[in-house]
Amino acid sequence: MRTARYDAVTAVVEATHLKKRYGRFTAVAGVSFNVMAGECYGLLGPNGAGKTSIIRMMYGFSPVSAGRMRIFGLDIERDWRQIRARIGVCQQDNTLDPDLSVADNLAVFAGYFSLPAARARARAEELLRLFALEKKRTAKVMQLSGGLAKRLMVARSLINEPELLILDEPTTGLDPQSRHLLWEKLRALRKQGVTLVLTTHYMEEAAYLCDRLMILDYGKVLVEGTPQSLIKQYAGESAIEIEGVDEALRKYLIENRIEHDVLDQRIIVYAEDSVAEDLRRNFCMERCTFRTPTLEDVFLHLTGRELRE
Repeated sequence: MRTARYDAVTAVVEATHLKKRYGRFTAVAGVSFNVMAGECYGLLGPNGAGKTSIIRMMYGFSPVSAGRMRIFGLDIERDWRQIRARIGVCQQDNTLDPDLSVADNLAVFAGYFSLPAARARARAEELLRLFALEKKRTAKVMQLSGGLAKRLMVARSLINEPELLILDEPTTGLDPQSRHLLWEKLRALRKQGVTLVLTTHYMEEAAYLCDRLMILDYGKVLVEGTPQSLIKQYAGESAIEIEGVDEALRKYLIENRIEHDVLDQRIIVYAEDSVAEDLRRNFCMERCTFRTPTLEDVFLHLTGRELRE
């Protein structure tokens, strides 16, 4: 794996007042963020929040409607050929060639980057070993399980030894074993200096992989930070689930400006440990559950719990 040429204080991705419109609909509404060299940066949000639109602008698949997107200091609209040679993209949908074998999918894709035949073969062998696909080298794509196909897609995105790897929901539909295997491979790539940008609906995945992340909704940035800083800021030290929607409890929470979510049959309170103890003494008459808050608490608290189409 070649070493990234950017140091840790350099922004590999710079998005400034980025907008994406589809006719009258605005999918991305003035988003700004930087991704620093060597970090893993996550884009989180409900369906339709704008994550995939941002990803597609990032690798030049979808034109920028307004604002600016720079990759490696280059403008994505003007210099996309130079940029594409230095990035890898693993799309959400399976884009493997079903008529080719596992090894041939890698070899054909290497041709798009004009890799010499000998180097392409050697690189394909490296990736087959890295993603434990050696025994499937001659298998057709249609014979692969979902987990194997996803591993091949990630392997293919690395054929050109990219400095930036963009992954759109890389583990959707995978079983826990396949998901954890892929997590470890991505962490290993990051240690080698590859910058990662990913979208995911798995909060555990984001918390495990991402150095920093943003949560989007309706095309706008709600928050940005490290997973732990966001948990501390928006969910506190304790999450307390209290059965029954008690009016006295609601009044206490509102008067003391304590963050909470009211559900049909329970209230979830996000608070410091001292407040948690007060709640235990005064309001836990029936069933209470005390637990450590998670990134999923932050996500649901900020974006809401109602279902989205």
